[in-house]
Amino acid sequence: MAKEKQNRMRKIPSVEHVLTLPDIASLTNEAPRHIVVDAVRKKLDEYRARLKEIKGEALEIKESDLAQEIVRDVKNFLLPSLTRAINGIGVILHTGLGRAPLSPAAKEALIEVAEFYSNLAIDKEAGKRAERYRHVEKLLCIITGAEASVVVNNNAAATLLILDTLTKGKEVIVSRGHLVEIGGSFRIPDIMAKSGAIMVEVGTTNRTHLKDYKNAISPNTGALLRVHTSNYKIVGFVAEVPLADLVQLGQEHKLLVVDDLGSGALIDLSKYGLPKEPTVQDSITEGADVICFSGDKLIGGPQAGIIVGKKKYIDLIKKNPLTRAMRCCKLTYAALEATLRLFLDEATLLKNNVTLELITKDIESIKQEASNFANRLKDEYGSKLVVSVKEDRSEVGGGSLATESLPTIVVSIKPKAIKTQELALRLRLYRVPIFGRVAEDQYLLDFRTIRKDEGPIIIEALKHCL
Repeated sequence: MAKEKQNRMRKIPSVEHVLTLPDIASLTNEAPRHIVVDAVRKKLDEYRARLKEIKGEALEIKESDLAQEIVRDVKNFLLPSLTRAINGIGVILHTGLGRAPLSPAAKEALIEVAEFYSNLAIDKEAGKRAERYRHVEKLLCIITGAEASVVVNNNAAATLLILDTLTKGKEVIVSRGHLVEIGGSFRIPDIMAKSGAIMVEVGTTNRTHLKDYKNAISPNTGALLRVHTSNYKIVGFVAEVPLADLVQLGQEHKLLVVDDLGSGALIDLSKYGLPKEPTVQDSITEGADVICFSGDKLIGGPQAGIIVGKKKYIDLIKKNPLTRAMRCCKLTYAALEATLRLFLDEATLLKNNVTLELITKDIESIKQEASNFANRLKDEYGSKLVVSVKEDRSEVGGGSLATESLPTIVVSIKPKAIKTQELALRLRLYRVPIFGRVAEDQYLLDFRTIRKDEGPIIIEALKHCL
């Protein structure tokens, strides 16, 4: 048996032989030779592993097939891993697809500072080193009414930094209904433990009263923490303490009040027919000492954790050594500043902020775009696809506007010659990856999240896939 296996192994060509095959030899003109050699070795190792698993049957090795597989692997490696994608899933802030698409203004700002040097950490007037926070601090203070601000790489980092700076070794009182977990295994109890704060849970999952906080206060209490449940809601027999009451209790006992808003909102979304979300301005007005929120969710900017609040606390946070470890690069500041400037004029905000424009998009315009696309599909691929237009629901996603969905229109595609899942795979593997969802053996494209200029790309992709 061992001899038979050895004989089969000898049929696997050597690396040197494979490198002489015409397709592989020409591949070295497109890729560095060591990349090609490595791909050849890996592919031959795969064949050896398959041979070891086969019992009593031969593994036919066609050199042409082997060469094609290696060429495909090398060419895939040479392509950028991070690329533009088309979101036909209907989740506006889809974490897997990069969350918020940036505004044209943010894009222009990114290009400007990416290509050239910038004044990231230098004072133009004095010609000396300066804080990078200043690029957005004044904007944040004007928009929110806060005294000061600091920006780090995401809101998880912001929460950790606040607790580490201001409550290490002290008790932090938090409602059991606020012990959230978000994607990527971020849990409030874990963040508290890592920060050195001592978590004190009060109330129950569905009902927490002011007396619960009051009764838990001890000489070692450092802060009262409110965490907005951005990604879920508790309904029914519930009770939650208003932030203003927590602030009053904090003032009576000289305790810090921290408000983690999660997704964060800088405008009142209820004006646009959406559920009421607590705004950063509300938290400032009601007297929270420190507030943190995300930059890449309801604000529609780059990934960032934004901390605003009273200057004396923000100054301490800036001096924490962890702040440097969590700081943002020039690209984040460029995109964030451009995004925040849009909020200075709410009259034009929805036209220029891509995320908010998608959230408030008119259902009639969605229907028109979907119908036009479906008609073109029927004209070009009627013999290969069954196409229809349907009503459906979109999600905001990204842990924002929990349990709420938005009316939308989807184009349903049912291929006649291949399986629906196969079509979905081929579209994901297209040069511009296209992501839709499969439901009831239909491929659905949600036109709330598909841009007007993306229809032709999808048409071309379907031509390639079919």
